[in-house]
Amino acid sequence: MAGIGPAPLAAMLLAGLGAEVVRLDRPAPPGRAMPMEARHDVVGRGRRAVALDLKSPEGVAQALDLIGAADLLIEGFRPGVMERLGLGPEPCLARNPRLVYGRMTGWGQDGPLARSAGHDINYLGLTGVLHAIGRPGGRPVPPLNMVADYGGGTMMLLFGLLSALWERERSGRGQVVDAAMTDGVAALASGFFGLRAAGHWSLERGANLLDGGAPYYDTYETADGRFLAVGCLEPAFFAEMARRTGLDPRFVEGQRDRALWPEMRAEMARLFRGRSRDEWAALLEGTDACVTPVLDWDEAPAHPHNATRGTMAREHGVTVPAPAPRFSRTPGAAPGEAEAATAEAVLRGWLGG
Repeated sequence: MAGIGPAPLAAMLLAGLGAEVVRLDRPAPPGRAMPMEARHDVVGRGRRAVALDLKSPEGVAQALDLIGAADLLIEGFRPGVMERLGLGPEPCLARNPRLVYGRMTGWGQDGPLARSAGHDINYLGLTGVLHAIGRPGGRPVPPLNMVADYGGGTMMLLFGLLSALWERERSGRGQVVDAAMTDGVAALASGFFGLRAAGHWSLERGANLLDGGAPYYDTYETADGRFLAVGCLEPAFFAEMARRTGLDPRFVEGQRDRALWPEMRAEMARLFRGRSRDEWAALLEGTDACVTPVLDWDEAPAHPHNATRGTMAREHGVTVPAPAPRFSRTPGAAPGEAEAATAEAVLRGWLGG
């Protein structure tokens, strides 16, 4: 079902691994322009688009015909919308008992907030995760919309869909997958809940091992105003970084001594400001120092590692990610732009009619 955010990304990722994806679109009002060129709609790749008026009995009947022949259905509406359209789980599973019906929402299908609007930042705020992201004494910082929308949303939805497909091979029956971003984010934060319970994670932002509190897990500005990502957590990796940069050996001996951290951070900042980002990268990349350049969107595709693996590619002048993960026997292929189709044409292809 056409929408924005985590559900369309799930469809794109499935398409890259060989799934046949059909998007049910609302009919476009006459004269309304497309919001972007098809080649720019990277998340919308790899599917045929069928325009149906789901407020008409004919449109609902066509949608049920398609659902009756599908393995998966993905919808990202607020709870109750699909039911009002006549396309809730009950009629769809009655039509196709093997259907896996995926529901993607922020708050879930029930609970006090289920029918409320929200976005990534709200779901992070309610799960404790947003509180943990930011600098000491500063405000919480939204980490793009990759954590709740795409981590707790898309990836958990895919996990549920594929798990239900596997279970269907044993039971022969489909089911509903209720994927809520709040649930997914909380699950991803499992390790931090454990650290907090054990007394190893402070509620103060920027004071912990993985939130920039440790000087050996942070970013540093270089001579040219660019940045390095430093992540030498383990003693052996920290010692390698220190040896290659000339950091005083006493910091290696006292790596975990928090009383040394302010002085250590100041000395590391001074060292890294002494050369350009790319000079440091030439010295440190490929070693166990765990230091890499912070690349921008335009630089990342050209990095030798990304280029060698084909992590990103250029198609019609647009950078697109390659399918992930990678398979040894059945590799995926980068999905192309969305194509218009009719329900009849899709059904003929699926049913061999």
